Amino acid sequence: MTRDTPPCERAYRRTLAVLTIAVALWAVAWAVLTPGFRSPDEQNHLNSVVRIAYGGGWPEPGAAHFAPVTDQAVAEAAYPADLPGRWRYREHATQFVELTPVPADERVRISTDNALPAPGTSATVDQMTQHPPAYYALGAAVLHATGTADARWDVALLTLRLLDVALFAATVPLAAATARRLTGSRAAGLVAAPFPMLIPQVGHILGSANNDALVVLTGAVVTYLAARVVTGDLRWRVAAAIGLALGIGLLTKVMLAFAIPTVALAYLLAPGPRSPRAGPTTAARSVRGLAALALAFVVGGWWWARNWIVYGAVQPVGLPRDYSGMTPVPREDVLSDAVGRTAQAFFGNLSWLEVRLPGDLVAAGSALLIGATLIAVVVPGARRGSLVIALLPVGLAGAVIVNAVRSWSETGVLVALQGRYVFGGLTALAALLAVAVWQVCRRRERAVAVAVPVVTVLAVLAAVSGLVWAFVAMYRGPGEPVGAAWERWAAWSPLTGPVIALVLVVAGVGMVSAVVAAARWPAAAGAGRGDVVKPHASRPDA
Repeated sequence: MTRDTPPCERAYRRTLAVLTIAVALWAVAWAVLTPGFRSPDEQNHLNSVVRIAYGGGWPEPGAAHFAPVTDQAVAEAAYPADLPGRWRYREHATQFVELTPVPADERVRISTDNALPAPGTSATVDQMTQHPPAYYALGAAVLHATGTADARWDVALLTLRLLDVALFAATVPLAAATARRLTGSRAAGLVAAPFPMLIPQVGHILGSANNDALVVLTGAVVTYLAARVVTGDLRWRVAAAIGLALGIGLLTKVMLAFAIPTVALAYLLAPGPRSPRAGPTTAARSVRGLAALALAFVVGGWWWARNWIVYGAVQPVGLPRDYSGMTPVPREDVLSDAVGRTAQAFFGNLSWLEVRLPGDLVAAGSALLIGATLIAVVVPGARRGSLVIALLPVGLAGAVIVNAVRSWSETGVLVALQGRYVFGGLTALAALLAVAVWQVCRRRERAVAVAVPVVTVLAVLAAVSGLVWAFVAMYRGPGEPVGAAWERWAAWSPLTGPVIALVLVVAGVGMVSAVVAAARWPAAAGAGRGDVVKPHASRPDA
């Protein structure tokens, strides 16, 4: 930021910084709140990171096992005892609130003696080696860099959770930049920024230790760069950046393969030349797109080609699923169940999908996102760009449902309906919502500026409500006072009660600051109304 930066632009950057910090602190609160191993496969993710940290490498799918430290940590975390907020009470199951936690100073530490499984072990299979190792190598490096590679398991787990928070926080300015690129509106960018706080499951998953955070970040980078391409930025450096980001995503999880159509369509729909010297032809644009995809293959796509050659499957099964005990789904209910359960798991299905957000809120959130997406891709103004970025979340959601239905056709049950698999398109959804608000406000910057504090207040209210809901569902037994639940949280946490309180206070200050900054934005936008911000698309009405 220089002296030549317009005042409105400086205000925009300050406001965006405050909103980004608020989202990050909200995710930190989730990282501290969630009991150990109470998000899907979290013990597996920790186990795989520790294995790399201690030189255990990346075994073939199905050949990796839990280390002794992981087995003991799972026992100390009281997994899978039922949480008090479980969607259905099970009378004969062990209840989390009835157990006494192991004192913090007695919890097992990671060491060379327990970090790797013994040769020929029959311990639990760690199926994470069905994925590429990028996230786990990063996690191992972070454990070593922070000195927590030999810490207690719960401290190491919290370190990885905070790594995921950092990766996730970087997506907030990317969402704002994507919305601004498509609309030319600073206010639209600020509308996109607090979007994640509207969805409790985002905080829960991205405040946990898993490889989804790196998928979300690389998906955000690809989304932003695709928005640049479709609005006319056809420089080779952008193509190279897309290839690098997409490749890293592919070296993390197969989900980023669904960004390939986004990249391809961005180059196909990018503005063409209006005169011989105006810009690249369709053929030249296609070459840039192919170059980006080729680089992505070199960086990470090769992993999946190798799988196909070696195992005969793009993603081999790391752990065969046991379908016994699962309830068969009648044919007439398959599609509705698949869609409904995916939506439920996207908005709020905490722990291992057993703590459920009320269905009315899920339905309302689903209707809002579908409506916003339709407005963004149908109403003239930013249709091409919106269509391009919408491909990623729509493709991911469709893939989750189609895969589940295909599995049902073979087994009679629906599985793998994980809403978090759609989070790779989170930045796109934030931008689509912002574009829709921009359209509803008739593209008037003053009106969109007024929407910024409205959306921010709603996001903060949703953020606080989600944390309170999770606190009660995870720690408060039937009829117990709040104080008893607080003491239980502190007893199970790697942090002390005063430190937890400090985290919550700082997060609260961050959210209040976000509301204040957003409330000031309309005045700042009005003061800078002379600063003309032109849409980047050469045909913005397309």
